[in-house]
Amino acid sequence: MTGTEALEIVATFLNNEPVVLANGYISREFFNVQDREGSFYMIGSMGLASSIGLGAALARPDRKTVIVDGDGNVLMSMGTLAMIAAARPKNLVHLCIDNEVYESTGKQRSLSNQIELEKVAQANGYPYSRRVETPDALKQAMGEVMAGEGPSFLLIKVAPSFDSNRGRVTHTPEEIRDRFMSVYG
Repeated sequence: MTGTEALEIVATFLNNEPVVLANGYISREFFNVQDREGSFYMIGSMGLASSIGLGAALARPDRKTVIVDGDGNVLMSMGTLAMIAAARPKNLVHLCIDNEVYESTGKQRSLSNQIELEKVAQANGYPYSRRVETPDALKQAMGEVMAGEGPSFLLIKVAPSFDSNRGRVTHTPEEIRDRFMSVYG
């Protein structure tokens, strides 16, 4: 499964939930798959999607909040896994697109080929933590996390395959903030 295919599947499970997307190709690809007013695209801020997503989930416990992270982002901010697990927001879904590389900066290997991030999330205290590797498994798991209580962590294994020719997010940071707040607030 490619990262784009995974994001296309994820998009079919979203309605009006706030979604915080990691920087790099994850934001770029999701922007091209399904640009939504409720999408908060991290522009150049690596490792912070999970912190912002946690804040959004805690501020609005009545709304499901989705984080779409990358393996490099999770590795960079592992302490946030512990903060999320300790805060236990029942409305938080944390997705990790794991291609085992820092793809947008040249495909340097990450440590996720040696560290099972779903087990790290589980060890930190996420009540639901699972790894999926196929489109059918992703569809089943997305149904579970979107219907269930969190915090949930779903590691989605994909091949390094994002298209560098796809367009970048065209919204300014201020537009991203304002669009997100119009849906979220």
